[in-house]
Amino acid sequence: MEDMAVLDDQSKTCVVLGGRTFVGRCLVMRLLMLGNWIVRVADSAQSLRLDPSDYKYDSPLNPALSTGRASYFHVDVRNKQSITKAIEGSSVVFYVDDADSCNNDFFLGYTIIVQGVKNVIGACRECKIKRLIYTSTADVVFDGSHDIHNGNETLLYATKFKNVYSELKAQAEALVLLANDIDGLLTCALRPSNIFGPGDKQLLPSLVDVAKSSWAKFIIGSDGSMSDYTYVENVAHALICAEAALGTRMVIVSGKVFFITNLEPVGSWEFSLRILEGLGYYRPMVKLPAMIVRLIVYLIKWMHSQTYSRNISNSASVHNIVQLMSHTTTYDCSAAQQHIEYLPVVSLDQGVRSTIESFSHLAKEKFSISLDELYEQSKMEQLLGGGEVAEILLWRDERKSFLCFCGVASLFYWFCLCEKTIISSAAHLLLLIVICLYGYATLCSTEVSSYSQFEISETGMRSSVRTIANIWNRVVAHVARSLARGREWSLFFKVVVSLYLFKLLLVNSFPASLGIALAFSFILFFVYEQYEEEIEGLAGILMEVVRQTVATRLPLPESPPLYI
Repeated sequence: MEDMAVLDDQSKTCVVLGGRTFVGRCLVMRLLMLGNWIVRVADSAQSLRLDPSDYKYDSPLNPALSTGRASYFHVDVRNKQSITKAIEGSSVVFYVDDADSCNNDFFLGYTIIVQGVKNVIGACRECKIKRLIYTSTADVVFDGSHDIHNGNETLLYATKFKNVYSELKAQAEALVLLANDIDGLLTCALRPSNIFGPGDKQLLPSLVDVAKSSWAKFIIGSDGSMSDYTYVENVAHALICAEAALGTRMVIVSGKVFFITNLEPVGSWEFSLRILEGLGYYRPMVKLPAMIVRLIVYLIKWMHSQTYSRNISNSASVHNIVQLMSHTTTYDCSAAQQHIEYLPVVSLDQGVRSTIESFSHLAKEKFSISLDELYEQSKMEQLLGGGEVAEILLWRDERKSFLCFCGVASLFYWFCLCEKTIISSAAHLLLLIVICLYGYATLCSTEVSSYSQFEISETGMRSSVRTIANIWNRVVAHVARSLARGREWSLFFKVVVSLYLFKLLLVNSFPASLGIALAFSFILFFVYEQYEEEIEGLAGILMEVVRQTVATRLPLPESPPLYI
């Protein structure tokens, strides 16, 4: 009991505004694990409800609540009185919010982010709070168009922001820095870049949305772009480092801003694909220029705006990923290392593994594969019947396919390009056989087999004729009988179109058309099977654009009359 009393005397009281947000929860956990903090968790929810599925991330909070080491306050940052009630008597305020507070609604975002910061600053000054640490974002210096290579704190705010949230965060950050050293309040702000980790509601869900869509077949933008990412626990650690530095080195820390990253710049697609592959999604191979994707996304968003639709989450996810993947955004954290003594506590590899484990519910569904499914026919193989023709056209046996291709090419050259007839060709063939037989007999000094061996038996002849008759009866006679009944319109149109196309090919450019068809038959089927996902992905994107175009042209349903 005496030890507990001593520990209580040494404990400091802090408030985590936004304590149930992505970064806020991790910060609360780290503060409680340090053991020398009394933590007030303040958030917009009416009451604190701990999710059993997230027990790992709330594990220190439950016992801390029961012992009084932690408490919960319902706070609306638009109401200054509720803030004052939560922070009164504390010495430090950590202010954390996330992009969910904005949702691209400028007025709502302004009241929560900008006006909320004004209320927090006012409440801190009234309650004589000593330190205020604000969580900003590195996007306040990124305009969405120009690359940033190893940028530092001397960068000015962007003149044009990539979204509403970044613009409002820049205003809020400036207010926090301007409030430094007024009424004894010391302030500073951190700018983490691309936060990820367990509980992420922005970056990783956007990647999964894109992976589940038709865009999953493509590498969007430049695969040479680099970005800095920050694991969420490192952000929480940096906030604690900033608070400690404000207390000991306030001259060089107060009123300043610091970039925070994992200190491991990585290729944007390399990072994303590591996470997606860990969740069971396939690695795309085809590169698609960011400009094309951006134009398509803008077109889809414009179509939605014309139809007054708000269901644009997928296109918004694609837009966010295009912004991330098509530009280099790396930052220099030497100021944070030097002045607040920040170093990452979790490496990038470790953070990626933890993130993949925590998002197992978003993993691609995996089914048990039976032995028969391992040899499941492709669409092209099913279309070609799955027999000898499919094996040749799909190049299952390259030697056999090449020999068949050479044979078909030789026949095409002989009959179409050299314009030989069947009769003349047969004569040439018989002449060649006679010469070969005579030469063989002369060289080997043996008698040629009697001519009776070249005779065709009556039974064989009858069998050949019967086969030809059966084919005629099954195909031609059946089709003719169906057409004579006058009931099958689909068959009628198929026959008419086929005969008309055959007539066009035969009369106009039959040799050229036949040559193109033979060449493409050995190429198109094989290419489609190899790049089936990419081709279907492109087709899906085109169909989406067509669908959106049609939707914009359809009249909106009339609203029912209102009765007062």
